[in-house]
Amino acid sequence: MTKIFEKKMKVVVFLLLMLFSINTLNAETKGIPGNTGMEHVGFTVPDLKEAVTFFEDVIGAEVVFEIGPFKSDNDWLKDHLDVDARAEIPKIAMVRLGNGSNFEIFEYVVKNQREVQPKNSDIGGHHIAIYVEDMNVAVKYLKEKGVKVLGQPTVMTQGANAGTTWVYFVSPWGMYFELVSYENGVAYEKTTEKRVFTPKK
Repeated sequence: MTKIFEKKMKVVVFLLLMLFSINTLNAETKGIPGNTGMEHVGFTVPDLKEAVTFFEDVIGAEVVFEIGPFKSDNDWLKDHLDVDARAEIPKIAMVRLGNGSNFEIFEYVVKNQREVQPKNSDIGGHHIAIYVEDMNVAVKYLKEKGVKVLGQPTVMTQGANAGTTWVYFVSPWGMYFELVSYENGVAYEKTTEKRVFTPKK
């Protein structure tokens, strides 16, 4: 009886190990192999010095390093970055903000550069959201710094993101940013085990 039980247990353990291996393999091969998360967001500004000053002195970010200049006599820039082959990049700044991802900030010198910042409703429109612990304090701070804040903070009371407070503001070069806060959590957290990334402490 004991030997039969041991054999059955070995079979069960073997099957469980096989199932675990299959699930692990599926988890590892879903999407880009080796993907562990977002490393940085890159964007182009008209004046890198102005942007770095804004990120450091107003936002509170830290410049980790700068590289450049870059230019090419062949088609390297066109082939690798899909820009004009004769474009020049005077400098790139890699910036980190708190408990979040990195920003790779470019400045380009290139003919026929489109100098109009896209609106949120345009294709390619975007914004950078920053989590704050106290919305009123953060908004007051931005206004004291002379930053344009769009309207008053909006408090979400319905839907999956109920509990979120947000407001947009604009950089000196016209790029959109957002303050967001959810001190007491967000409604969706009560309905699923899934969680969005948050830099909230």
